[in-house]
Amino acid sequence: MFCNIKRIPARSLLVWDTAHHTDRQVKWLPLCCRRSLSSSTPPRQVPDFAFAFDIDGVLLRSSQPIPGAREALHLLQRKNVPFILLTNGGGKPETARVAELSDKLGLSLDIGMLIQSHTPFAGLATKEEPKAECILVVGGDGEKCRHVAEQYGFRNVITPGDLLMAHPSLWPFSHVFHAYYKSFARPLPRPIDPEDPSRSLKIGAIFVFHDPRDWALDTQVILDALLSSQGIMGTISANNDDATLPNRGFQQDGQPHIYFSNPDLWWAAQYHLPRLWQGAFREAFEGVWSAVTGGKEKGVELQKTMIGKPHQGTFEFAENRLNEHRRNLLRDDHAMTLKTVYFVGDNPESDIRGANEYQSPWGSRWHSILVRTGVFGGKQPDRAPTLIVNDVWEAVKWGLKQSGSMGAEQIHDWKDT
Repeated sequence: MFCNIKRIPARSLLVWDTAHHTDRQVKWLPLCCRRSLSSSTPPRQVPDFAFAFDIDGVLLRSSQPIPGAREALHLLQRKNVPFILLTNGGGKPETARVAELSDKLGLSLDIGMLIQSHTPFAGLATKEEPKAECILVVGGDGEKCRHVAEQYGFRNVITPGDLLMAHPSLWPFSHVFHAYYKSFARPLPRPIDPEDPSRSLKIGAIFVFHDPRDWALDTQVILDALLSSQGIMGTISANNDDATLPNRGFQQDGQPHIYFSNPDLWWAAQYHLPRLWQGAFREAFEGVWSAVTGGKEKGVELQKTMIGKPHQGTFEFAENRLNEHRRNLLRDDHAMTLKTVYFVGDNPESDIRGANEYQSPWGSRWHSILVRTGVFGGKQPDRAPTLIVNDVWEAVKWGLKQSGSMGAEQIHDWKDT
């Protein structure tokens, strides 16, 4: 999966494109609203190590801080140790999420310290939107993800709810959700006109930002777009199921490309057992796609781009952010090279696998630390981490001791205070 790894410009993202088996460059998201966490103190030496944390199941569970999380992050800030938050969650603007986390964890966080699953989509605004008059954004509560996309620079964003309200027969079983969709639906820039496709709505790209709430409607809308001719809704491509064409003709007629932002199957919510996440929707959609197209038995795949942990491109994006945060913390563009990153997560398939397989273009070494406060159930994981600990406090304590930054007695005394 992670072949053709190469150095990329400091402000770009490398993602794996399953449609063309090539690396795609994605523009770096500008770090707006930045402020130095140490602006009131003189510059201090930044260590040659840093931390990266997942959020759900590591720092928070059902939006409540996990014991030891506040103390762990406060200690790192007191010691001037850089860290970032790298999550496969999302569904809201980065500014809102940073404010929420700062309040819950009782510390000041910089927007440049947070990477959500869909944060790298910002670099695609100028790349994908010119292809057509709109993009389709799927997932999340109401139109929150539409607002995120608009903040990223996408100007013409539609949702499955917009389509349903304009054409109720598109999915006749969603009538029970009509009041919900009516509360945020916007008029379409064009109707779906089966009589005159030249007047019909055309979709340039599909972005699954967050967990879909109405799997059936979203599956139908995405399927319609991928089977269409050139992304024109209400049409069917004549290339579909043509054995003489690559991928048996599917997705070979200018259809919109589809992007998924979170491959995780499970996440740690309030319920005592892990709950299905966006990765489950993708698996379900691929099952429908296979049933419709013939799937692998006929040589057909869903051509897509996936980002988020454990993918190489997301970790490169995160290390770019981490390096920039370190420079900002030191207030020096010539900060010493980052040598070691301790990545703390709760999901063996995304967090641990991602850290273990990541090949840093900058030469840093990533250690994976698995905590027991989230998805991980306690059995020996298939993806062996560097270390298994009970919680994030133990993870930070181990990392600081490994780095020689603090002794065990110092750390214990600091938490007691």
